[in-house]
Amino acid sequence: MRHKLTGSFIVTVVLLMYSALLLAHHGNASFDDKVITLKGTVTEWVWSNPHCFLKFDVKGDSGSVKTWAVETQNPTSMSQLGWERTSFKAGDEVTVSLQAVKSGAAIGKVQSVTFTDGRVLRANALPIPDPPQPK
Repeated sequence: MRHKLTGSFIVTVVLLMYSALLLAHHGNASFDDKVITLKGTVTEWVWSNPHCFLKFDVKGDSGSVKTWAVETQNPTSMSQLGWERTSFKAGDEVTVSLQAVKSGAAIGKVQSVTFTDGRVLRANALPIPDPPQPK
């Protein structure tokens, strides 16, 4: 009986540690609360688990190009929101609303993507407020 109790205790501790790691993986602490909007050209669309990634180039005022990599959820969740493996192809012009990482790197979490024809793909079911317009 004592060995069963010890074994159950060890299994419980391991499961608790594993669940804590899963919660940490999905934390939002590294992302800024502010949503920014960037216009760019798609370079790659990665449709894979555990997260899909959109990579796109943004041309700065000085003419320099910065490549952004932004993540979404997994393919199953994205499919339920209307996204597909074929949603993007290299060369597509897009406007991406995202939460950038606080470090200033060109990495972020997608909120929505708008195509030149006006189609919008949202990365979650919640409505996204319109970004402030430049004055």
